[in-house]
Amino acid sequence: METSLASSVMAAVPTSAAPANKPVPIAPTQAPEAGIAWWKALAPVAVALIVALIPHPAALAQHAWYYFAIFAGVIVGLMLEPLPGGAIGFVGVTLVTVLAPWVLFSPAQLAAPGFKPTGEAIRFALSGFANSTVWLIFGAFMFALGYEKTGLGKRIALLLVKALGRRTLTLGYAVAIADLALAPFTPSNTARSGGTIFPIIKNLPPLYGSKPHDPSARRIGSYIMWTAIAATCVTSSMFLTGLAPNLLALEIAQKTAHVKIEWMQWFIAFAPVGVILLVLVPILGYFLFPPEVKSGTEVPAWAAEELRKLGPLSRNEIILCALVLLALGLWIFGTGLVDPTTAALVVISLMLLTGVIGWQDMLANKQAWNTLAWFATLVVLAEGLSRVGFVSWFAGVIGGEVRGLSPHAAMIALVVVFFLLHYLFASITAHATALLPVMLAVGMSIPGIDPTQLTLMLVLSLGIMGIITPFGSGPSPVYYGSGYIDGGDWWRLGAVFGVIYFVVFLLITPTWMTIVGH
Repeated sequence: METSLASSVMAAVPTSAAPANKPVPIAPTQAPEAGIAWWKALAPVAVALIVALIPHPAALAQHAWYYFAIFAGVIVGLMLEPLPGGAIGFVGVTLVTVLAPWVLFSPAQLAAPGFKPTGEAIRFALSGFANSTVWLIFGAFMFALGYEKTGLGKRIALLLVKALGRRTLTLGYAVAIADLALAPFTPSNTARSGGTIFPIIKNLPPLYGSKPHDPSARRIGSYIMWTAIAATCVTSSMFLTGLAPNLLALEIAQKTAHVKIEWMQWFIAFAPVGVILLVLVPILGYFLFPPEVKSGTEVPAWAAEELRKLGPLSRNEIILCALVLLALGLWIFGTGLVDPTTAALVVISLMLLTGVIGWQDMLANKQAWNTLAWFATLVVLAEGLSRVGFVSWFAGVIGGEVRGLSPHAAMIALVVVFFLLHYLFASITAHATALLPVMLAVGMSIPGIDPTQLTLMLVLSLGIMGIITPFGSGPSPVYYGSGYIDGGDWWRLGAVFGVIYFVVFLLITPTWMTIVGH
């Protein structure tokens, strides 16, 4: 989903500024050739059939191997996206439901008196729609709709640009802080960074004659764009609700490792790393990808004019501020009184009652409904791997390779492998769905490993791993396609920043979690 949203975000970017040098428009994405689309559609089916035809391991039941074949096809589909991610998940769950007697249930289950495979299969298929985490994700998307509908997100970013835009380095901090302010309530970093931050900052480089696809890009545009994508990868790990796959990952962890993590527990675990990295990001970019323009008055003046056009804080913006603070308070302090998902639904109801958003706005929010269907199906498919016994079998195979290590060394090894394998994925959701159950199962099989620490180490790395490639996170293609960062620079900076992010994460997080009792 995240990568596929990039093109639509770029197409919808407004050009509200009146810069001194008119920006060069970004060329529209070329329609894919029919042959490529056909290949992408064939690949998931081919992978599923090939895996299914391979003789199953002796220690694994035949039906479990067939289930894994379908799951592998779904993961390939999520990576290549011949259809939207939600459609792929829907087709995968439907296929499992139809073939349930051969892929979902063991012969012993089928032979049990009174067992009805058709009824059990459809209950399994629809169970994701009764999942509270899936609805929490949906609720967070509605908060993001409120930011967009009221203009509050744009106002926050412009205020920071006006205050800090006189120097290029502090402008970098303005971009990072704007993303930080929106992250707790915007679970799609594509919508947050690509849909809110990017439309604003794309108007800044032309003020200094910095144009895309041109040597002048390095004057200031390259630095601003890189700082924006680097910052959103940090905030995506900093907040449970800062990246939609975070919530999916926790649901997978709860079913695989029986570990439940709350919003505040997540934030506390990553906060030291997050603060350090957010402080470092603008400085690192300033020296590793230095802008030629160091200061100027054009950016604050432009932001001030844009704020003047917005006018005073509106009624709906004030109400939304109060409601998001209410949601945050309930998520942090009210978990003993109300479930986080219930809190989100209460706030959404208040947004409707106060007119911050309308029912038609909710119905028209295709991204939210698509995410609801997508994650509801992916949660079920990931759970099915455990249900048929594949995860426990594979964990036993992999566990033998790390079982001789100390618990701490084994945990670090699993996290390193989990992080580096993101080079193979164009979707954090696909990455979490495919690898998280396996990594958790392997870790759980090693004596002495703390399940909560292992879970946190794995899931907290999901956001920061998005920096390593031009396709590693949802907003990445937006910034890559902006024309200010070429491929060579991205791969170089992605490797450097990826190493820095991950080393800081590994050095601080395990010790910090021990101190705070996680």
